[in-house]
Amino acid sequence: MRRHTLAVLPGDGVGPEVTRAALTVLDAAQERFGFSTARTEVPLGADHYLQTGELLTDEVTASLGTADAILFGAIGSPRVTPGILERGIILELRRRMQQAINLRPVRLYEGVPTPIAGLTPARCDLVIVRENTEGAYVAQGSTVHRGTAARVAVQESVNTWYAVERAVDFAYRLASVRRKRLTLCHKTNVLVEAGALWTDVMSAVGERYPDVETDYVHVDAMCMHLPVSPERFDVVVTDNLFGDIVTDLGAVLQGGLGVAASGNLNLDGSHPSMFEPIHGSAPDIAGRGWANPAGACLSLGMMLGHLGEGEAAAAVESATAAVLADLPALAGEGMGASTQELGERIAATLTEGSAPTITGSLMSQLARVMGGDDVAW
Repeated sequence: MRRHTLAVLPGDGVGPEVTRAALTVLDAAQERFGFSTARTEVPLGADHYLQTGELLTDEVTASLGTADAILFGAIGSPRVTPGILERGIILELRRRMQQAINLRPVRLYEGVPTPIAGLTPARCDLVIVRENTEGAYVAQGSTVHRGTAARVAVQESVNTWYAVERAVDFAYRLASVRRKRLTLCHKTNVLVEAGALWTDVMSAVGERYPDVETDYVHVDAMCMHLPVSPERFDVVVTDNLFGDIVTDLGAVLQGGLGVAASGNLNLDGSHPSMFEPIHGSAPDIAGRGWANPAGACLSLGMMLGHLGEGEAAAAVESATAAVLADLPALAGEGMGASTQELGERIAATLTEGSAPTITGSLMSQLARVMGGDDVAW
């Protein structure tokens, strides 16, 4: 029997709730498709930090490094100063595990309500490739004259050819197995030096992919185009900060943060990749069973695809989409079921095999880009 080792990081707020629901779906996937997982829960987050003062220790890093993949819930708490957990755990995990790419699909599933009038699933199926290790996220910055009216804050943004090239090359490879369209999203008219580096990398890497059509859009213009004409985009590559912002906007199109998934990809297999819903910890609704677990379940599907469980990955996606289509609403008490009940409903749909098959799965395309066998997808 195929066996995979998983590190599970439930985290804070609604993180443990959506993770528990996703693991219920994983149980059903294992039973149906004949593989097993060994799971180790790792207590990273606000409670652990407040009790011990520890963030991401070398010991925990070494333990995580032995896993085949990481399933992550959410990090963040009003009890901890903003930035401590985010930089000390999330960003540090991405750096230490060399997770070069944050991959975020923006796909509207059939029957899922969207606030964008007239938007149909056929018009909303794109993927955003976000450089995951640099930009404004990596530099520490500095402050002088703190506590005075002359206070000055400096926050740098770091861009290296190496990191930009691997993100752009991945985006080209993904575009080549999709619709052969790649868009660079940046702000080259203001961030002139960083923009020039990204543009030059696009040109250099593009010579290796002559069949991929490319274009460019300013990030502010993309925020205008994305809600009204998402069909103009297929694969979008962008920097760390812009990717963070644009993908949250994309989540609105597909039904909200609760249905949005992501993968933090290590491209060379030297460390585990990490999969997580893109919503935050939502401490205001934690413990109420109001959080939508779809994003966590779809992230689980991406993880299974990454692990080579293609049939299981496709089934998780199809089952999640089928259950989403039946929901009267996608947030709060209007879900019609608790977080765990929705997870159980997705698991039951997966077990029955009754969900319509999702075509054009990103998971199939991801397998091809990562060099895997996508025959079963």
